[in-house]
Amino acid sequence: MAIDLEAIKRRVAELSGVKRTSSVQLWKPTIGEHKIRCLPWKNSPDGQPFTERWFYYIGENAGILSPKQFGKPDPIDELVKKLYSSGKPDDRTLAKKLQAKMRCYTPVIVRGQEDKGVMVWAFGKIVYQRMLSFFLDDEVGDILSPTEGFDLKVTLSQSPGKQFMDTMVDPARRPSKLHEDPVLLQKWTDSIPNIDDMYRPKTYQEIEGILSNWLNGGTGGPSVEEYQGGGAVRGESPKDNLDELASELKPTTTATVVAPVVDKKPKAKEEKKSSTLDAAFEDLMNED
Repeated sequence: MAIDLEAIKRRVAELSGVKRTSSVQLWKPTIGEHKIRCLPWKNSPDGQPFTERWFYYIGENAGILSPKQFGKPDPIDELVKKLYSSGKPDDRTLAKKLQAKMRCYTPVIVRGQEDKGVMVWAFGKIVYQRMLSFFLDDEVGDILSPTEGFDLKVTLSQSPGKQFMDTMVDPARRPSKLHEDPVLLQKWTDSIPNIDDMYRPKTYQEIEGILSNWLNGGTGGPSVEEYQGGGAVRGESPKDNLDELASELKPTTTATVVAPVVDKKPKAKEEKKSSTLDAAFEDLMNED
């Protein structure tokens, strides 16, 4: 029997919670100018034009959906609250790094690529705020209207020395129809995906296992409960994969630890890494 490696990769991704089996196409703009038209989600919650999702980025794991946003028990959120409540600076630093990061989503038609149909664009807080402001602008308004909405010009650029690309979004000067063909319009509307089909939520136990493994440097050992209770020793942390952002955080290990440990007198090289990671997290929270 011939082995299909691509099928195996897809299955591994599904089992890891990266994606469900779905036909959702993600639009990933490249450097340069693009013109798109946003479509409204079906049954959008609370009448919001875009959908928010919150993810944890721990170690080399793909983004983990926060159960808290769905009103479910969340082991990472529980740990974050305990770290903040301790009042210790080191705990507060770790809590900030563990906090969920927001991504926003909208269905789009990419002009010039209409044959690809409806795709989904994921973007960060700054772009999200910019796009929401269009609805409050008297000269723009409802950009999602299929008859009187606006195309958007999305421009990506890379500034020298900056890790992330800059994203600018501006509405077209005039409103326009989404398309003249009513049959195609209906086809696009019918094919708008369900955002919940894109990612498989992990169970409390799965997330707790990932968290325990990360806290112990991927070596197994004390549970999250033991760590929260001050009975765990934290070893070296693996590389953090923060949406294609890689850096290292390697706290000093000691035999008697009652809280996350950071060497009080780090070496110059280690201090540089910590500073770089902190700056990276700040960039991630303000990512376009």
